[in-house]
Amino acid sequence: PAELVCIIVNTRQKYVAPGRISFAQLVALAFPDLPIGPNTAFTVSFRKGRGDKPEGTLIEGESIKVKKGMVFNVPATDKS
Repeated sequence: PAELVCIIVNTRQKYVAPGRISFAQLVALAFPDLPIGPNTAFTVSFRKGRGDKPEGTLIEGESIKVKKGMVFNVPATDKS
């Protein structure tokens, strides 16, 4: 779709609205069926980002402007 931007989340293509995407939205894209509990932690890292910030990490509450072809890795870890 022309109005959406193709990004890669955990090796899968996802189509999102242009503009900013939040940590929480990326976790939801990565784990659509995972019940989010207090013992689950997530790390969001990205690469192929915009020129001013081509790679890095996001923490809960942060967001980043998406770019076509941007790659996100969102592993889940158990805090137990």
